[in-house]
Amino acid sequence: MRAVVGLGNPGPSYAFTRHNLGFWVLERLLNASHWELARFPWGEVYRKGGKFLLRPLTFMNLSGEAVLEFSRRFGVPPSALLLVYDDVDLPLGEVRLRPSGGPGTHRGMRSVLEALGTEEVPRLRVGIGPPPSDLDLAQFVLSPPKPEEVPILNEACDFAAELALVFLEKGLQAALDLFSRRRPARPV
Repeated sequence: MRAVVGLGNPGPSYAFTRHNLGFWVLERLLNASHWELARFPWGEVYRKGGKFLLRPLTFMNLSGEAVLEFSRRFGVPPSALLLVYDDVDLPLGEVRLRPSGGPGTHRGMRSVLEALGTEEVPRLRVGIGPPPSDLDLAQFVLSPPKPEEVPILNEACDFAAELALVFLEKGLQAALDLFSRRRPARPV
């Protein structure tokens, strides 16, 4: 069993913000195939055999509550979860896949790692770049990308969805192998 967890904020007012790139990637996976849906107060769980997608319905900074509840309820260990989220510490459109590590500046990831009690959780980050000097971090991540950024982010989310699908079907090592072979060039 494996699961892809997209981190984001629930509700239409957040749907097209930078902080919801994890949900953008999940949408690509949901549109590519049929999944059975089960709703819980803490999240939406999509299932196809031993493969799962989780969209937490907690807000980003409380994502750990949903991920822990999902992990316990469905018996999916942290090493079989792939967390997908935006990252201000990566340049716009850069995608990184790692088997483990700390949360960096991402509060949603910090919540998940604290709830699970381990940093041994695979993660797939999509870069949104740093905030401009006139915006604080929260304003930046909770705002929609500029029109010229959208195609770059869409391409990055397409690649992230491809990696996530390989993770679901073949595991982390296969996704890492694909990542090393097909890593896109950094946008200029």
